Amino acid sequence: MTQAGPIPPDAVALADYERHARARLPADVWAYVGGAGADGITRAANRAAFDALRLEGRVLADMRGAHTRLRLLGMDLDHPILVAPTAFHRLLHGEGELATVLGAGAVGSAMVVSCQASVALDRIAAAAHGPLWFQLYMQPRREDTLALVRRAEDAGCRALVVTADAAINGLRNEEARAGFRLPPGVEAVNLRGFAAPASRAGPGQSPVFLGLLDAAPRWSDIAWLKGETRLPVLVKGILSPRDVEPALAAGVDGLIVSNHGGRVLDTLPASIEALPRVAAAVAGRVPVLADGGIRRGTDVLKALALGADAVLTGLPVLCGLAVGGAAGVAHVLTILRTELEVAMTLTGCPTLADIGPGVIWR
Repeated sequence: MTQAGPIPPDAVALADYERHARARLPADVWAYVGGAGADGITRAANRAAFDALRLEGRVLADMRGAHTRLRLLGMDLDHPILVAPTAFHRLLHGEGELATVLGAGAVGSAMVVSCQASVALDRIAAAAHGPLWFQLYMQPRREDTLALVRRAEDAGCRALVVTADAAINGLRNEEARAGFRLPPGVEAVNLRGFAAPASRAGPGQSPVFLGLLDAAPRWSDIAWLKGETRLPVLVKGILSPRDVEPALAAGVDGLIVSNHGGRVLDTLPASIEALPRVAAAVAGRVPVLADGGIRRGTDVLKALALGADAVLTGLPVLCGLAVGGAAGVAHVLTILRTELEVAMTLTGCPTLADIGPGVIWR
């Protein structure tokens, strides 16, 4: 665990925070936090795809009364930038998720608390000054899943985000080469006492297919979850438009287009490449959010233009936490929002509703 210091004077963009965080953190921790699946092809594609999109600048638009406000799943938000679920914040700062939620709340960002948070959910909720959602990994035993759901409800969380694209861990070679292990005192405290998937494989048998996937969630489990809670349920990890109808049939309240930051299955498409196809299949029936590779306010604008109602960002928030604690988190999110406002101004979009496909240069 590190302790953040004053924000460096040259930390003026998210890339600066990443540079400082990488220099500050032990190599094995950075391999875990900033690493990717396998060869990192999807992680690189997330950035390359954003960079390949060009914006169509507009001039002399009437920007009086411009704002970034939106209503999402019954919540009024100041802007469309949410904190994505990421695990083990105490690897980066002694106060962990307590510092993150303070920073997010200070600038009006909703935070999705990770199922693998290193601080108890009730403590995070007590420190929160803004909306909280809870990321849910479906557990092998339904009673454990329900225990997490009730904990989230009792903590005042406003939505559940079921991460569906990591039924098993990805092949994180960078992390393995660095020999990363959780240090003493850092654990997924909200999962204490829960059963973990176990392999039934003997020598020479498949370590993946024999046991580990016996309790992997299916669409029927999402439908069951919808019947057990009044909270909105979103499914995170959607890339294929073919998954839209099963999701809606299961009753989901929102979809998050995501390739898990390139950390699970490598050679998936960039999230921003998949977004328009998924949004077209949804056709406005539920909100669509997106994450993966967002490093500039122009990236936020591009995601909104291609069908997202809001976006989530993960690694930049972790870098802000490592460098500046709660103040670093707030600064990272402020940079993104400010850059979004600049991009909206220079493309002639006074509100989020004015952002559409015409913003992208064709």
